[in-house]
Amino acid sequence: MRSSDRAETTRKTWLETLERFRQDRDAPGSERYWSPRLDTASRDELHDIQEAKLAALVPFLYENSPFYRRRFDRLGLLPSDISGLDDLVARWPVVDKLEMSEDARAFPPYGTYTTMSDAVWAERGWMMFSSSGSTGIPRVFRYSQIDRELWAWANARALHAMDFRKGDTVFMITGYGPHVWAWGVQVGLFKMGLPAIPGGGMDAKGRAGIIERFKRTILLCTPSYALHLGRTMQEMGADPRASTVRTLFTAGEPGISVAATRERIEELWGARMVEFYGCTEAAPSAGGYSCSASHVGGAPVATHLMEDLQLWETVDPVTRAPTAAGERGLTVCTNFNSEASPQLRFLVGDYTTLERAPCACGRTHLRALGSFAGRSDDLINLRGIKMFPVQIEEAVRSVAGTGDEFEIVLASNEKGMDVMTVRVEHVDFAAGEALTRRIAGEIRARCEVRVDVEVLRPGSLPKTEFKAKRVRDQRRK
Repeated sequence: MRSSDRAETTRKTWLETLERFRQDRDAPGSERYWSPRLDTASRDELHDIQEAKLAALVPFLYENSPFYRRRFDRLGLLPSDISGLDDLVARWPVVDKLEMSEDARAFPPYGTYTTMSDAVWAERGWMMFSSSGSTGIPRVFRYSQIDRELWAWANARALHAMDFRKGDTVFMITGYGPHVWAWGVQVGLFKMGLPAIPGGGMDAKGRAGIIERFKRTILLCTPSYALHLGRTMQEMGADPRASTVRTLFTAGEPGISVAATRERIEELWGARMVEFYGCTEAAPSAGGYSCSASHVGGAPVATHLMEDLQLWETVDPVTRAPTAAGERGLTVCTNFNSEASPQLRFLVGDYTTLERAPCACGRTHLRALGSFAGRSDDLINLRGIKMFPVQIEEAVRSVAGTGDEFEIVLASNEKGMDVMTVRVEHVDFAAGEALTRRIAGEIRARCEVRVDVEVLRPGSLPKTEFKAKRVRDQRRK
């Protein structure tokens, strides 16, 4: 059989397998669960679903992703060597962001780590998202219309678990950039038949006016923006607690896992905080989500993981060996819910502890106890926008006259909103606002975020003697 025929055959088998394990596609199967059989499946049933999907996925990746084919060859493996979940964990080392970034650098502009060919993109392309790598090379992911439908179904299941119901309206405070969360929620709301109001393109006072005037029940934003918006309402003479907002739906940065932050936000709004968890690369649908029982009446914080759609593990941050049951480690995801990006053992890289006991809500899937505490690397997360210090360094270095030293200062302003100041030495330190704007513009072009810039006289910052420590995090915890 020709290579192109094998690729098409394995794609057909993979898509048929995805469809075979979808239930309650367009409407909830019960008031309590969107997919009653899947959401309450036994551990054995979940294991069997994962095994069946893995059997179709491995040859599909081998035949449709040059990145994966080269990796199989480098490891001396054939698809037949991964015959089950035990083989996958034992024989397939985790894939990390750096490996993907190197692939993107070698094969621009898309890399070869997905199964989205130009032909498939032309036939049924939906949306392209991007995620920055540790080398500053953007990793882009082209998703198909099939992915859109898979996400809509998965996210509807998760939103239903968080008690989103008819009568709710979601105020979506997001810039709708190339980030998966808001777009995934949007298609999930379409699937549920729930209305939304887009909240981009306005300031906090304008958004506060929307809440006061139109009586929204669910607010979608980052945790830090929930604080900022609530404080803005107070300054305007309004009381967030008296608003119609009953649910604060957050993502993009740690929130529920930080008790002091969660309590401050819930107290400010008099509303419950819930969250999504995932990543652009391997779990762009709701890999993790809150349920109706999480942190209610003194219950512990826990985030559900959909095991019929993904295989979740934790590994040791140093050795990357699987951790023992109940041991804290870094998250790893094998994605069984995508045509374009069904990765094998992708290192998402957040710390958590996985719990296999059923939840009080009745769902039987894994839960992340305490939710997710943040990435293990030097990733900076500012109001949901993620970047690495090297990207800021590239921006600073692109402006002639900047010194060797610079500093990134993260802080929480008086409204509780996280802000960044980049302190830069420059030979023309007295040049004024024009220079400040230029540096800030270079940073925004690379990181998609507005920051403050402080231009200093050369020699103002401490010299690096061994290993540079560029980030000073003074945010309130």
